[in-house]
Amino acid sequence: MKKVYGVIGVGAIGGFYGSKLAYSGQEVHFLSHSDYAFVKENGMQVDSCDGSFHIDHPNVYQQAGDMPLCDVVVVGLKTTNNHLLPELLPPLLKPTTLVVLIQNGVGVEADVEQMFPGLQLAAGLAFICSAKTKPGVVSHQCYGQINFGNYSCRDEQLMQEVVDDFNAAGVKAGMVEYEEARWKKAVWNMPFNGMTVALNTRTDLLLKNPATRQLIRDLMMEVINAARHLGVKNIDEQFAEKMIQMTDDMTPYSPSMKLDFDFHRPMEIRYLYSRPIEIARQAGFDMPKLAMLEAELKYIDSTNRK
Repeated sequence: MKKVYGVIGVGAIGGFYGSKLAYSGQEVHFLSHSDYAFVKENGMQVDSCDGSFHIDHPNVYQQAGDMPLCDVVVVGLKTTNNHLLPELLPPLLKPTTLVVLIQNGVGVEADVEQMFPGLQLAAGLAFICSAKTKPGVVSHQCYGQINFGNYSCRDEQLMQEVVDDFNAAGVKAGMVEYEEARWKKAVWNMPFNGMTVALNTRTDLLLKNPATRQLIRDLMMEVINAARHLGVKNIDEQFAEKMIQMTDDMTPYSPSMKLDFDFHRPMEIRYLYSRPIEIARQAGFDMPKLAMLEAELKYIDSTNRK
């Protein structure tokens, strides 16, 4: 049976995956604030390395209260906007609704669960290079795979149906173990997001310089050793090498935190750095180099937004 999808946050992530679902024939409802008038009149455009497409008449809303109840809600907001969820989510929720957080960082689901006890939650781990280049337009440069980790969903069949819907929409998707997936994503996110900001550069340039290439590897190993200390399986030095090789092969790229820095927006320091460092420290493992990077980013963020 076809499900009703809601998408909160129609940017580089929510805009891409929501549009792929809608283009494949799924019923998708988009909550959009800044782009609402443009998308309502002009539709949504995805310029993609896998084939571009346009959605002529998307179901787009400016207020969550105008949207229907949803079977699945995809949250593509930056985590810096999660304080808005108590206002945005309730109008969309049924007792059986699954909320998928396609967001960066570690500890996100635990904090959202505190806002909504008993909510069915899953993590969406996106491996994608995309950006919203202008109103109603998403530029998808490469990759695009998404994995789903079950945090508190009681309906395994619903989880599998979501995976099937994404695959049917042309998005490679699979199910993964939650903790392993969150920390594996952090192996790439924590070194590259912060370092591109701290040194005002791109991923490819960090790896072309021997000194920063070694530093990236050292930061990755801090994340891996923290994860292993916490009991996470299937994560080791070989995974770091795999991530470095993948980035060597990637189109030169500015990660989401670098784009936030460039456009003087709040940076996602809490869940990309502060929470995983705190979680590891509480378990008896320190991440000194990443803690130093976190402090640098907090300074840069405070001065960059003035």
